Amino acid sequence: ADARTGASHFPAPAVHARVASPFDYAAQTRVFVVTDVRRNDADQMAAAMRELFVASGGGGLGLFTSIARLRQVHARMADALDAAGLPLYAQHVDSLNVATLIDIFRAETDACLLGTDAVRDGVDVPGRSLRMLAFDRIPWPRPTILHKARKKDFEAKHSGAKYDDMLTRLRLKQAFGRLIRRADDHGVFVMLDRAMPSRLQGALPEGVEVHKIGLADVISETKEFLGSR
Repeated sequence: ADARTGASHFPAPAVHARVASPFDYAAQTRVFVVTDVRRNDADQMAAAMRELFVASGGGGLGLFTSIARLRQVHARMADALDAAGLPLYAQHVDSLNVATLIDIFRAETDACLLGTDAVRDGVDVPGRSLRMLAFDRIPWPRPTILHKARKKDFEAKHSGAKYDDMLTRLRLKQAFGRLIRRADDHGVFVMLDRAMPSRLQGALPEGVEVHKIGLADVISETKEFLGSR
């Protein structure tokens, strides 16, 4: 944290504090890794996300690591969600800025929203308007020239630390934190990428269990968990 914020360059050491979360994440959330959806198949990805949003009755946020995949999935699921009575909005598709899309999503309890990292890091939607969060795949950092330079420097200074793992855990932690914004919130977090390694589970709060199961079981458990709320 000191290195990422620049606090290590202060003339005096930064003051550190740790505050326990007021939320019971183990009781208020469910986390699933879907094992039988091919992440590179746009038809399967769209069908999976569509059925998850229907199972939650809306309040779904779909996060993508690629604008192209977001548009492919949106085109394949928009009509079905409309038929189910669930409004669907999408960054990079609708001619509205991110802040406006989030405002609409927040106001409509049963709406669904598709977005990329700007939505993942900028959304604050307490209550039932956000109760399902689905990732299309693990949000690994892109290997740009700048990223490679930062990775080399970080790993040279922190022996044994894996820079890509650290960034990815922070992104997963950020996304998971969108689900629970107040004491009476409940939500389901789904990773549609069966390749998620167990070492990334450190991004989740203590006590939260990760269930690696098929899509049909995830849909069933989502209905049961959210249906009683």
